[in-house]
Amino acid sequence: MADGTDSGFSEGQPSGPGGSSGPISPDLDPLNITTSTVDLEESLDMGAEGDPKAAGDDITVFTQSSLAGLQLDDALASDVHDLFVTVDDPEKHITNMESYITYRVTTKTTRSDYDSHEYVVRRRYQDFLWLRERLEATNPTHLIPPLPEKHSFRRLDRFSPEFLKTRQAALQKFLSRIVDHPTLSFNENLTIFLTAKELASHRKQAQGIMGKMGSSMRSMAAGYMMKNRSPEYATMQEYVNTFGAKMGTIDRINQRLLKEMTDYEQDLREFGPVFTLWSNSETELAPAMLGMAAGVEKCEKALEQQISDQEHVFAPPVKEYILYAEAMKAVLKRRDSIQMEYELTVEELNRKRNDREQLKMSDQSYSLGAFMGKDPEEVRQQKRTKLDAQIEELLKQVEVSNDNVECANADLKADLERWHRNKRRDVKEVFSELCDRNIQYYQECLSAWEETLQEINQKSELETASTLATPTSSCPDTPNLATPTSSVTPPLPATPTKEGTEGGASEGQEVTQ
Repeated sequence: MADGTDSGFSEGQPSGPGGSSGPISPDLDPLNITTSTVDLEESLDMGAEGDPKAAGDDITVFTQSSLAGLQLDDALASDVHDLFVTVDDPEKHITNMESYITYRVTTKTTRSDYDSHEYVVRRRYQDFLWLRERLEATNPTHLIPPLPEKHSFRRLDRFSPEFLKTRQAALQKFLSRIVDHPTLSFNENLTIFLTAKELASHRKQAQGIMGKMGSSMRSMAAGYMMKNRSPEYATMQEYVNTFGAKMGTIDRINQRLLKEMTDYEQDLREFGPVFTLWSNSETELAPAMLGMAAGVEKCEKALEQQISDQEHVFAPPVKEYILYAEAMKAVLKRRDSIQMEYELTVEELNRKRNDREQLKMSDQSYSLGAFMGKDPEEVRQQKRTKLDAQIEELLKQVEVSNDNVECANADLKADLERWHRNKRRDVKEVFSELCDRNIQYYQECLSAWEETLQEINQKSELETASTLATPTSSCPDTPNLATPTSSVTPPLPATPTKEGTEGGASEGQEVTQ
């Protein structure tokens, strides 16, 4: 080091990710990952400005201990799939204490660290939960895929076929995301999960409740205590909060729609039989009533399928990404905790170096050692030696902490990029399927009503035609218009009288005689 003026630190203004104020030194910024040699003593020099003696301890350290592992994602990201996992065959188990479901997990692999090429085990939900907790504990800076929730929207029986089908698909997606991850797929806990016949002994080694609470408290404290969060991660945090809020709104609206659709389906189920019963008492309206009943029944069946798809196809991905947002927030908190540890270590180093500078100018004649009869210079030298040892140890801790921050940033960036890529594909797919299902549902309803209307119109036309073809009977007082009538009106008969009657009778008698 040339002198104290070249140091990255001045008194009270440390640089690097852990600095309490001032800009971050480019050499120590965890966002600028490099494999070059970094002289932390020079970067963390706390000497007084212009004092060439402040840089008297040349301790050169290298931040390469963990950087080699940062290239792991790039080396393994060649999309070489040599591990395949399938979740299927849910099976119910009944014991004296509980009833639960296990799933068959079949693994096929060509990796050399597996003793066999194929494994078949049975796992329950608690085993999947154990796996996720272990992955999170051993890979705190990686984004661990979330597990599905325990209950569905309509609180289906957890042993019902619909619930088991949805749960199986969610567990399959959970394991698929893990085995496709370039780092998580090599985790030893995943190997145990896929190969061990029983997990009871391994599950006992899981982190206790106090350990979980401690980790949670440290993560929460990191968000409040950290003084120098990078704008990049502040923007990332804001995006995750906004994304989670939007997906939560979509989920709430979807649940309201499901409730309204369920109520509407119940109304249609009660509506159809009304027309059928009505047709029994109205003979003339029976064809129209039966057509209406058939149309309502078809719409009810289409709506039932739409509700099932809405709940078991659309809702799970939405809920998954809500949980993904929560998982991302947890990773950001753990990353902040690592950076906070770095900052606290740098602050402690700054304080020790300040103490060393003040020791040069302090009078040790009134120190405790001098009162006990020691020479003031000897006391000064002892304190200087102790501070030098502490500074050297803190420099090593800063190196390790700096590496941890760099690894955390690299892991988080790689996982975030992978997450964005999967998110774009999944969101596009789920909303496209939603559009297609709605189009199909309304087409089925439209087709049902068009068929109903066509049947009603056809039956009405047949009834009208049959009515016109039936002959009608003539009234007695109505003359038959088809019978020809004479054009001459016949004379009216004369009114008979007594004399005429008698004369007519005598004449008639004479004629008879």
